[in-house]
Amino acid sequence: MTTTASSSGAPRVSASAASDRGRVRRVNEDTLLAEHPVYVVADGMGGHARGDEASRRAVAALADLRGTAPSPAEVLSAIAAANDSVIAIAHDEQGPSGLAGTTLTGVVLVEAGLPPVPHWMALNIGDSRVYTWDGRDLRQISTDHSAVQELVDAGLISPDEARQHPDRNVITKALGVVDALTPDVWLIPLRPGHGFVVCSDGLSKELADVEIAEALARFQPGGPTPAEVLVELALERGGHDNVSVVVVEVDGAAAVHEASATRDAPVIPEETAPRPNRGDA
Repeated sequence: MTTTASSSGAPRVSASAASDRGRVRRVNEDTLLAEHPVYVVADGMGGHARGDEASRRAVAALADLRGTAPSPAEVLSAIAAANDSVIAIAHDEQGPSGLAGTTLTGVVLVEAGLPPVPHWMALNIGDSRVYTWDGRDLRQISTDHSAVQELVDAGLISPDEARQHPDRNVITKALGVVDALTPDVWLIPLRPGHGFVVCSDGLSKELADVEIAEALARFQPGGPTPAEVLVELALERGGHDNVSVVVVEVDGAAAVHEASATRDAPVIPEETAPRPNRGDA
């Protein structure tokens, strides 16, 4: 699936998206959306029907932003509505068996600053990921809300060890768990050649970052889309989990080498994402 959008004087934005239940799981509990200006992935938890419903509800709340130029505050309101909608599943089902949760990760093209200009608003809750991709470098800009990431940050295990750790599926933040949820959010200027990869952990647990970058660098138009290529590689590695990928590309005459969450984005109260462990402090 490919979507495109452009506005006068702005680079054209295109996206490809793909999702698969994997080789092991019976149900795909992932939901994605790649319709301008919203590019997100949600990875549901809580059992077959409930995880699927949780991810669908989360993405549906952000789908209301399609076709608009939202403000950062409007995106935050949509995330809060998504959390409320997922929490409501427990009341729909009644009892502990009705509990559900989901990650929610991605980027939304917003109008921010004075005067308002296009910026990407990245958001993250859980262990799905947002990477920047400029045609040369792939860099994770989200921070996994997971038990193994805390071990990595403490220097107790390496990132490679985290991919195989027995607690690698334990996350520390998700939609649907608490009433008052604070997502990681931050702004990145819209730049020619500066795109993103958004994925569920079904990709990042099968492929190392360098392998994702190599696959993107080898991509040739005319065949499977970049997102389809990455999903297929995850399946070839075993497909132990649902896998969903959105690749966002921004046209430009030359790729821009850009650090993750840039310093020249306007500072707004809504920015909450931790930066020091991504090398951009």
